[in-house]
Amino acid sequence: MPGTVTLHRVFTAKPEKVYRAFLEPDAMASWVPPFGFTCTVHELEAKEGGRYRMSFRNFTTGDIHSFGGTYLKLIPGEALVYTDRFDDPNLPGEMTVTVTLKAVSVGTEMTVVQEGIPDLIPQEACYLGWQESLRKLAKLVEPNITQ
Repeated sequence: MPGTVTLHRVFTAKPEKVYRAFLEPDAMASWVPPFGFTCTVHELEAKEGGRYRMSFRNFTTGDIHSFGGTYLKLIPGEALVYTDRFDDPNLPGEMTVTVTLKAVSVGTEMTVVQEGIPDLIPQEACYLGWQESLRKLAKLVEPNITQ
């Protein structure tokens, strides 16, 4: 039965900056892949109904995993909802990712819910992958470099 993971983080960055990290190709390539993977963003049309496609490459084995989806809802600085579908037929189905952002005193409170995770992907492995990605996201959005 498809799985679900839920994550929660607080970033010391404004919601608009965190939101932007989900929609700019070079930003996504820097933080989305978990440790040990590189990422190529092939397509990214950041609008409701727009599509994206990317690939992760395992740096050790060279194996490539491609996936893509559609942006269902985009509310600047507040929320994103998008789908994910793997190209690999062994990982069938479509996942839905819902990201909510809320301004708080120190920056941004974020909740991520990923639903429909294929049975072949252990939920705890998916959770750990997200944990790594979110650590990388913090390193991207939290520095306040003004020059």
